[in-house]
Amino acid sequence: MLRQIAEFVAVLSCSLFTGASVYISLVEHPARMQCGVEIAATQFAPSYRRATIMQATLAAVGLVSSIAAWLAGATFWWLVGGIVLGSVIPFTLFVILPTNKQLLSPALDRRSAETERLLARWGMLHAVRSVLSGLALSLLLYLLIFAKS
Repeated sequence: MLRQIAEFVAVLSCSLFTGASVYISLVEHPARMQCGVEIAATQFAPSYRRATIMQATLAAVGLVSSIAAWLAGATFWWLVGGIVLGSVIPFTLFVILPTNKQLLSPALDRRSAETERLLARWGMLHAVRSVLSGLALSLLLYLLIFAKS
């Protein structure tokens, strides 16, 4: 019973994370960029703050519940799926965070070409999170639906 609950929570967390991440990459960020650099940079800050809380929580819960499923007897691949999802946390902290800090700096000229470059870079880096979480979700759904362990 514990294993099934952990698997459910892992898939749910990963699904919500992936959905949010893909939405940001394919819808929100491109729409933000179509509004012009100054508006995009202005909108980035409140969007970033709200998304950070949700996505960090979902990634951590997905990772922990995947580990719990594995410890409760699920196949090693549940651990792998959780680690792939959890990898977005260090990727965000070490790769994306420097760009985030620049975009959130009060000294940033929100109309500059540098701001446009930072926003474009952020979009590409965020897409990596979408791909990683999509891979994790694909694996976890496969395990849940097709793999018999």
